Amino acid sequence: MIEVRRLRVLRALADHGTVTAAAEVLHLTPSAVSQQLAALESEVGQELLERRGRRVAITSAGRLLLSHADSILAEVERAEEAMRLHADGATGEIRVAAFATAITLLVAPSLTSLRLSTPGLRLVVRDAEGHQGITQLLDGEVELAIAVEHRGSPRSDDERLTRIPLYAEPFVALLPAEHPAAAAESVDLAALSGDDWVTPSVGNPVRDVVLLACEQAGFQPRIVHCSDDFRSVAALVAAGAGVALMPRLALRDSNPGTAVIRPLGDPAPTRRVFAATRTSRADHPLVAATITALVEAAEKL
Repeated sequence: MIEVRRLRVLRALADHGTVTAAAEVLHLTPSAVSQQLAALESEVGQELLERRGRRVAITSAGRLLLSHADSILAEVERAEEAMRLHADGATGEIRVAAFATAITLLVAPSLTSLRLSTPGLRLVVRDAEGHQGITQLLDGEVELAIAVEHRGSPRSDDERLTRIPLYAEPFVALLPAEHPAAAAESVDLAALSGDDWVTPSVGNPVRDVVLLACEQAGFQPRIVHCSDDFRSVAALVAAGAGVALMPRLALRDSNPGTAVIRPLGDPAPTRRVFAATRTSRADHPLVAATITALVEAAEKL
């Protein structure tokens, strides 16, 4: 009989690529992880792993087992959650990972409404930029993540996740007041190809959107300054350090000062924001209540 905990070890190895990384996530020693994987191979009677240098590759038998493991682990998690709900009713803690703007525009208003609609819920918020929120969600550190769609996002057909679209917003150009394009009603992105740029740091989905938009406009931006804080980006642009693209709603808290905000000509890049939860948790009453509050907050934007 296959031990469920060993399936968790195999899934962690597949997600994180090395025995050491899987051990860290599972709070085990690398030796214990290796022993669990060896025992799992013995249980199924087939080789599940193939060593390639320092990394471990999953064999075809291992991938087949993983396809069943995800369903098994989801059902086990549902069973465990059903028992917890039976024990304490509709009360508990939901952990939410979100980027800064989403915390301001969505999570904070949801906290207020949930105190009235679901008094037994305790919402715990974690700031998670870039891809960190989805990583924390898949690792079981949070129950909900609010993230931005980008090229590194999990596929839409990833059965481990349930996604809920929240809102989409266009990017706008942020220009120094003395910039030649500042007097125009809208800005053609290609007209900024010769400027210095201020962008978020590597790994931030907003940077990916900006780079893709510039690529589609026929150029690579000359990135001079980087900051994940939109207020800092706005301040640098206002000081004449370069130009930037920012999601329109992020400007609410950014205080652009003397920087000039201009819409972009079509097709303008768009930031698409979604909430995600593990599929095994999507029907949990407290998760569902939190998602409802987030959707209602998004509709008001």
